[in-house]
Amino acid sequence: MNSRSPQLRDLRAGFAANLVVSLSVGAYGSVLGLMAAQKGLTWYQLLVMNLSVFAGSAQFVMVDMWVPPLPVAEIVLAVLVINMRYLLIGASLNPLFQDTRLGHKFVFMHLVADENWAMTMARFHKAPTTTWFLLGGGLCVQSAWCLGTLSGHGLGAVIANPERYGLDFSFVAVFTALVFSFWKGRRDILPWLAAAVGAAIAETLLPGKWYIICGGIAGALTAAFAPGKDGGDA
Repeated sequence: MNSRSPQLRDLRAGFAANLVVSLSVGAYGSVLGLMAAQKGLTWYQLLVMNLSVFAGSAQFVMVDMWVPPLPVAEIVLAVLVINMRYLLIGASLNPLFQDTRLGHKFVFMHLVADENWAMTMARFHKAPTTTWFLLGGGLCVQSAWCLGTLSGHGLGAVIANPERYGLDFSFVAVFTALVFSFWKGRRDILPWLAAAVGAAIAETLLPGKWYIICGGIAGALTAAFAPGKDGGDA
């Protein structure tokens, strides 16, 4: 792929388009790195998680659940529930992936995050867009994510008492911000309420972190089967 190829031009354009949002990605990634260090994860384990999972909200939950002996089944199910939104994201990208090979889809979709997906869809509605633009954005976002998480890990490794600086509250603050970034209007009230009630009941009745999975499933099912509304969202 030479420097004048349309693929490389789209790759560079996608990377550049995501530079601004990648700053915030790196910032809240540093909070994950801090948490990971306090949970005893090594920088290598964190890097492998970044490259294999690459899903911010799911990784926050994974690290929060990282208590020996590891609840592997709970972690896997929680990640699956949290990442169900990628089914819809993948469907929305179908026009870009028409006439591409299966291997191409696997590689490029692995680097899809909320940020580069949003940038790609915004461009798609204005000008011809290819999967290389999507990939460029994914490389930008993942680079910022890895840099942020590993920087936070290095900081967390040298701070013995994070609660002394209020850093123990960082997970709650960042995850709350992430949750509210998904707010779409009044139509989300019922699914969010169902998720909260389901999680509260499960936390009372079940051991471990199963309340995360139960809350996620309750919210997802409510959203799937709730009657749709054409207007009135705030």
